[in-house]
Amino acid sequence: MSSQGFSFSQAHLAEIATDILKYAKKRGASSAETDVSEGFGQSVAVRKGEVDTIEYNRDKGVGVTVYLGQQRGYASTSDFSRKALKATVDAALSIARFTAPDPCAGLADAALMAKTGEMPELDLFHPWQIDVNEAIALARRCEDAAFAVSPKISNSEGANTSIQQSHFVSANSHGFIGGYATTRHGLSCSVIAGEGDAMQREYWYDSRRDPTELMAPEHIGRLAGERALARLGAKKIRTCEVPVIFEAPLAVALVGNFVQAVSGGSLYRKSSFLLDSLGQQVFSPVVSIAERPHLRKAFGSSPFDSDGVATRDREVVSDGVLNGYFLSTYSARKLGLQTTGNAGGSHNLIVRPGEQDLAALIRQMDRGLLVTELLGHGVNYVTGDYSRGAAGFWVEKGRIKHAVEEITIAGNLRDMFRNIVAVGNDALPRGAKLCGSVLIERMKVAGR
Repeated sequence: MSSQGFSFSQAHLAEIATDILKYAKKRGASSAETDVSEGFGQSVAVRKGEVDTIEYNRDKGVGVTVYLGQQRGYASTSDFSRKALKATVDAALSIARFTAPDPCAGLADAALMAKTGEMPELDLFHPWQIDVNEAIALARRCEDAAFAVSPKISNSEGANTSIQQSHFVSANSHGFIGGYATTRHGLSCSVIAGEGDAMQREYWYDSRRDPTELMAPEHIGRLAGERALARLGAKKIRTCEVPVIFEAPLAVALVGNFVQAVSGGSLYRKSSFLLDSLGQQVFSPVVSIAERPHLRKAFGSSPFDSDGVATRDREVVSDGVLNGYFLSTYSARKLGLQTTGNAGGSHNLIVRPGEQDLAALIRQMDRGLLVTELLGHGVNYVTGDYSRGAAGFWVEKGRIKHAVEEITIAGNLRDMFRNIVAVGNDALPRGAKLCGSVLIERMKVAGR
């Protein structure tokens, strides 16, 4: 066991990766790539002061992709023995021999690979040295704070403390090899306010690379309790067409909808409402989105993508205009374009914040709907049609009037993006996408 709690050192993972590539070449592969990883974690849940669950996980894995010219094969294993690793390479080669050639298959260009000596230090590894009893105590403090908000907090779905750490090495036959360790820790709390048919549930959580930066458990619990309390007395509203604010935790989902629509897979399959949109106005001019892969301690940070391609800062959207897609090596070739270093996804997307907090956005909206919960998955990426179950608060004269439930909000993402009036400055740094609350000029709200 290494001093960091891993069973294998980073050097050992690199040795495994190197041996796999050597064996693949010996067996006739024209090129190959591999990922070797290990991770473990602990999760503790407390409900009404009592320990509900204690879970531990430990896993490891190797994935191997081999190429015979433009024929591709992939296989994986969780067994790190030499015999199993060789069998995995052989299985990948066997699959490749029976696969039709794909002119877009193959490693990224060697010139695009991240270079070992030039990779930035991103400070992504911060082990949380607490034992299970300390984790239980933190969860209890979180839940106790929620119950202390009001006697109307009547029940709990639990508070949770989670700890996770992992490391990996990626390598390919261009000579690229790179890897690093990461951590992700979290605290969460979910409680119920009210009794009988008038019960309302709410939650809050925080997640960070560095556990010293987590919100205090008392703060998380108090927010969960206050949010549940605020939803008591929720009413249905009449069907209408009004301005809508997506609270910051939900606004990041709109960013995710955008990423899906302009990612290579959606584009080359022609299953996106934003086909051929480069250089076009896809958002209102108040929206700019930057990609920053090298932020220290951030969840979306990485010096290279899943293809080994070096990542770089870029302005994805400038004043509403789309400057670039999210492309892997494969999807870029399918589209006749250059990879953007996004194999495996986007890296730290930051929507430029406005000057207003959520309260100011509510005053600006004057009358409309503040959405704090979304239900279902009603997004059609081919047409852009959007329809989700929702709950939140009705706003009159710039102030919250009452909670709202059992409604549906609907529109088209193309129109929603272009009709963003303002972006708040209340983004939460607990994920790989940062976006404040978003005010949209008008959406359909279906009620009673």
